[in-house]
Amino acid sequence: MIDKTRLPETLFRPSRRHILAGMASAGAMLGGLAGPAFAQKRITITEGEFAPVPIAIPNFAAGTPGDAEVGVGVTQVITNNLKRSGLFAPIDQAAYLEKQINIDAAPNFNNWKSINAQALVTGRMTRQGNGRVKAEFRLWDVNTGQQLAGQQYDTSAEYWRRIAHIISDQIYERMTGEKGYFDTRVVFVDESGSADRRVKRLALMDQDGANVRYLTRGSDLVLTPRFSPSTQEITYMEFGQGDPRVYLLNIETGQREIVGNFPGMSFSPRFSPDGQRVIMSLQQGGNSNLFVMDLRSKSMTRLTDTPAIDTSPSYAPDGTRLCFESDRGGKPQIYVMPATGGGAQRISFGDGTYSTPVWSPRGDYIAFTKQGGGQFAIGIMKPDGSGERILTSGFHNEGPTFAPNGRVVMFFRDPGGNSGPSLFTIDVSGRNELRVPTPGFASDPAWSPLLS
Repeated sequence: MIDKTRLPETLFRPSRRHILAGMASAGAMLGGLAGPAFAQKRITITEGEFAPVPIAIPNFAAGTPGDAEVGVGVTQVITNNLKRSGLFAPIDQAAYLEKQINIDAAPNFNNWKSINAQALVTGRMTRQGNGRVKAEFRLWDVNTGQQLAGQQYDTSAEYWRRIAHIISDQIYERMTGEKGYFDTRVVFVDESGSADRRVKRLALMDQDGANVRYLTRGSDLVLTPRFSPSTQEITYMEFGQGDPRVYLLNIETGQREIVGNFPGMSFSPRFSPDGQRVIMSLQQGGNSNLFVMDLRSKSMTRLTDTPAIDTSPSYAPDGTRLCFESDRGGKPQIYVMPATGGGAQRISFGDGTYSTPVWSPRGDYIAFTKQGGGQFAIGIMKPDGSGERILTSGFHNEGPTFAPNGRVVMFFRDPGGNSGPSLFTIDVSGRNELRVPTPGFASDPAWSPLLS
């Protein structure tokens, strides 16, 4: 069974909102196929040993001879997405007994069992008379012969790459029971030049490193970009001619505005879960405290009032609590307090110092940077401080950010010397550390929510 979904012309254009607005879906049988659908196939993910699921992804068939190239491109993007997740092991196409797959007919499952495939993806790309492209795919459980998912999309031909990300998310969710994270973007600080003359620009890319575009020119220093959870906006800090300023930038229109003019230094801006407020750290004399601004009224509320340095605030996904970094106990540690202010509870007690905390979108973990013994580690702990676990350690790892499903953490690593920082991802289980391709040096990543 394939659900038919029409994607509007505005789909995938970075300057447009409501990318999937107006979607309509309806169940339909393709080619008269019958039989059970949506079996209860699930990947069970644990913190212990895990074997990725072998999956076969033949090249998507071409509806017309001119569609072969885009069919191969879609297949490659899906394959790379699933492989990089660490949960799937795509089988080399050289091992396939069948090279041409008819999406309108049930597969010969014995041919796929013989190469140990547990799941099979079949698909087709067809260019329509109006120049648009129809993309179809099916996900099969090889052992039971059941169809697990099927979808049909209709969109402009230039948006084939995002179609591949959407299909990847469908497969990921159907096989794991968790939302995917492939149809997302990452904002980061692109760095170029020598270490003593580094130019930093805000940049935006797909989560796999494709479609990079630059949001600032590099004339001023930019730091700590963060996505809004509800709009296609980011907030970031910029060092210009005067004091640092916190900006809002609409990545659809390119318009930006100053959040406010504040006396002294402002640091680490981040949106509230509803996107209506920005929380930040403002320096006043030798200390800094947390303030939150309502973006509609521009009213400012002070949340902490201590002689310490309070910084790097991050909201819980339900908006009721904050985690932040503070040296009020003598050295930087992580604290949690109500989002409206009040008593703060320290939750980090290991050796070394803790910084840059960020709450997982699903609320189960807080990621952090931990420094000690000449090492910079990226770790996670539960919001009450229990279950601390180091995911990766080395020289100068910093700046964790969660994928929107909370399964993967991205961070940057700077080895020092004449080289520069690079982006990496790692699963919250501590497996599958991978470098994220970028055009040059890159730091301060922030993952977007799922595009919608």
